Amino acid sequence: MIANIVEWRRMMMRSLEECRQQLDEVDRDIVRLFEQRMMVARDVARYKIAHALPVLDQSREEMVLASRVSMLKDGHFAGSVRALYECIMALSRQEQEGLLLEEGKDA
Repeated sequence: MIANIVEWRRMMMRSLEECRQQLDEVDRDIVRLFEQRMMVARDVARYKIAHALPVLDQSREEMVLASRVSMLKDGHFAGSVRALYECIMALSRQEQEGLLLEEGKDA
């Protein structure tokens, strides 16, 4: 019986380790894609500078939030995806505002 428990724990730990490795791989992709997204946000800021547009476009952000939530296969995560993209867009605005300040313009 004890041998079975030890084996079960070993299998669970292996499974946990495999899950953690998979999370590490997903996180690498997320970081790479986040960096790519922020570089595009800088391009958006340059466009906004050139065309005297404000950083915040509330209607665009609402559209993005609805769109990203609709991409889910499992609606259970809708609130989490909305919160994630609210955070991502806030960071994007900060990046854009920083670039506007570097260019000597008001955000």
